[in-house]
Amino acid sequence: MKIDLTGKTAVIVGGSGGLGEAMAHTLSGAGAKIALVGRNQAKLDKVAGELKAKGADVAGFNADMTSESDVKRLAGEVNAKFANPQILINSAGINIRKSVTDFTLAEFKSVVDSSLVTTFLACNAFVPGMKGTGYGRIINLSSMMAHVSLANRTAYSGGKAGLLGFTKSLALELAAEGITANCISPGPFLTEMNLPVVNDPEANKLFLSKLPVGRWGKVEEIGALACYLSSDLAGFITGTDILIDGGWTAA
Repeated sequence: MKIDLTGKTAVIVGGSGGLGEAMAHTLSGAGAKIALVGRNQAKLDKVAGELKAKGADVAGFNADMTSESDVKRLAGEVNAKFANPQILINSAGINIRKSVTDFTLAEFKSVVDSSLVTTFLACNAFVPGMKGTGYGRIINLSSMMAHVSLANRTAYSGGKAGLLGFTKSLALELAAEGITANCISPGPFLTEMNLPVVNDPEANKLFLSKLPVGRWGKVEEIGALACYLSSDLAGFITGTDILIDGGWTAA
């Protein structure tokens, strides 16, 4: 079975690196037009160039997704380029690993806002264009850390857990419009964010010991799941969270 996203446009927040970049490659490979959103222009240009070399219709947009005015500007630019996108993937997020007693309020808010505020503002800006069309797909990247956690992850786990509740409510709000909203909760994937763990022999050994499959996730695997959830085939899936964690939370 081949997934065909021809004629659809996907806005991928956090699409200039990591899991967002992987999803951009997969969705464009299925025929979707891609609006990459990020804050690092060099990275946006690099990913956009790679996708264009494969024949994709893609554009990069620089925006601060925690700024309401910047997100409104972004939506106007994206809509001018691609009309109203039907797919919104929120994959932005940062992590600061600190004890709760060592966090400053600014640091804590920056981590939580990178998940919750960015997702709210993106939905606030792009959902109106989906309404009335009978089709929309919203995918919010939560984390395995919303289900099980580790020490020094209060901000990250808290923000990602908040996304689960946000997405369930959003799904109920939009179901009658033909718009689905789901979370994907990744486990350990080989991304830049996880390099501190990968490069620490003891930490890496600990992580691998908790993974029944015995390896880190490949970014192409999350791209495939996002592609399916973006398609017509997933119209009966909404308000849920799919863990893709190599069996960590089942063990």
